[in-house]
Amino acid sequence: MANQTTAAPEARDLSAHVKRIGTQDKIATGILTAIVGLVLALLAAIIIYILVRGGGIALTPGFLTNPSSAEVSGILYQLFDSFYMLLITLLISVPISLGGAIFLVEYAPDNWVTSAAKTAIETLSSLPSIVVGMFGSLFFVVVLGWGISIISGAVALTMFNIPILVRTIQQALEDVPRSQRDAALAMGLTRWETTVNVLLPAAMPAIVTGIVISAGRVFGEAAALIFTSGSAPSRLNFGNVLNFSSPTNPFNIFRPACTLAVYIWRLTSEPTPGSTEIVWGTATVLLVCVLLFNVLARVLGKFLARRLTAE
Repeated sequence: MANQTTAAPEARDLSAHVKRIGTQDKIATGILTAIVGLVLALLAAIIIYILVRGGGIALTPGFLTNPSSAEVSGILYQLFDSFYMLLITLLISVPISLGGAIFLVEYAPDNWVTSAAKTAIETLSSLPSIVVGMFGSLFFVVVLGWGISIISGAVALTMFNIPILVRTIQQALEDVPRSQRDAALAMGLTRWETTVNVLLPAAMPAIVTGIVISAGRVFGEAAALIFTSGSAPSRLNFGNVLNFSSPTNPFNIFRPACTLAVYIWRLTSEPTPGSTEIVWGTATVLLVCVLLFNVLARVLGKFLARRLTAE
């Protein structure tokens, strides 16, 4: 009888504890859901507002195919400069980042030099883009004598794109199971052969996803380019692609360039009649491009994951 009397309060305490924990769980879940909903609502509001303000302008005939000097002002040259700048930046940053990540994961000894290198990478990734632009203006433009040019802007963008890619590729390589490394080495493969034939194919979906996402960030950058590649609208001649020294040659990396983000900054800081509509149309195109980069990253990542897993 005494045991039953003692067990009754304990059961009530346990029931109250379970009820209290359940209430706390519901409150925490509700708060987190509200936070996520607020973030999604803000993002949706920004996207919808920009699309409503600039969607009509972006769909205007000639807006994507005319230069800014045409009677119907367009963003053809700015759009080309944005993608060309992105291409040059990725051609420089991807091989360097891939090599750096492989070295840190597979070859770097565990000492103070490696720790210092990782700290330097983290520090470089936290630098404001305006600071990178100022450094690029002083070093690439003046000291190296490249002038206000595409190559100066691309190398400046590379400076803060490399840390992002190094960390992404490094994480992708570290996520490959250790058993795959050990099995390849046990079969007589060298460390380099293991990296090329085992680790990189296994990590490729995550690597490609990281590269495409970083491309979206680079595509929308403006501050670093104002000081390195310029802000004046380009004057290009697509029929003059063989003379690489001509300032009107679209593929001349030593000519100035004006990307979409920089063009938005220029029109905003130096408004002219009708520039507001062009700003919103350009912002819409830039937003759509960045969203497409993110969608492409997910699609490519899933496709490569299925393809490599199936093989």
